[in-house]
Amino acid sequence: VQLQESGPGLVKPSQTLSLTCTVSGGSITTNTCGWIRQPPGKGLEWMGAVDASGNTYYSPSLKSRTSISRDTSKNQFTLQLSSVTPEDTAVYYCWRAASGIHWGQGTQVTVSS
Repeated sequence: VQLQESGPGLVKPSQTLSLTCTVSGGSITTNTCGWIRQPPGKGLEWMGAVDASGNTYYSPSLKSRTSISRDTSKNQFTLQLSSVTPEDTAVYYCWRAASGIHWGQGTQVTVSS
C-alpha cells in the first residue's frame, strides 16, 4: 500500500488549506484513513479521520476548521483546513490503518503572506 500527499506548499493566512491523499494498493472504503501533522519543533498532532463507512472524526481543537472527505472513484481522500494562520505551518501526513499504519511521505505546508 502506498499513500501520496499532494497540494500547495504555500498558503496565505486566512485561506483554506487543501491536501489530497492518493492511495494505491489498498481501498479507502475498507479501512480508516486520516491526517496527522507535525509543526516545526513539535510533536505529532492527530487531526482527523474517515472510517470505512464514511463517518468522520475530528480533533476537538481543530473540529471547527477541519473537513475530511473522500472520492471513492479515485481512491483519494482530502483534508481541508480553513482560516489558516502561521501556526498551521507543518508537515502534513496522510495515513491508512491496516494491520499496521501506512503513511504517506509527508508534505510541507507553510502559511505565510
